[in-house]
Amino acid sequence: MTNGRASSKPSIYHIRVKGILGEKWSDWFDGFTITPQADDKTLLVGQVPDQSALHGLLAKIRDLGLPLLSVQRVEAASLTKEQSPLSCNSGQDEKVE
Repeated sequence: MTNGRASSKPSIYHIRVKGILGEKWSDWFDGFTITPQADDKTLLVGQVPDQSALHGLLAKIRDLGLPLLSVQRVEAASLTKEQSPLSCNSGQDEKVE
């Protein structure tokens, strides 16, 4: 069990949803990079300041009626070229953490 402090630090998240969102939604999703993918999926990538903000983003996804496929927290130092917000087309499904 952790003391919860790690969740209060800003983190990069990859959020995959079923459905296609255009780039115009980026402002509504707090500046996240929005990348349409194959098979009617969209990947949202961006920095979340804390757990409260993450819950707010997930509520926006719920309010749009988009099925949530995966949520992955990515350590900024461990981002590779394939995982960067500008090139997220791996097509791999991640498990919800």
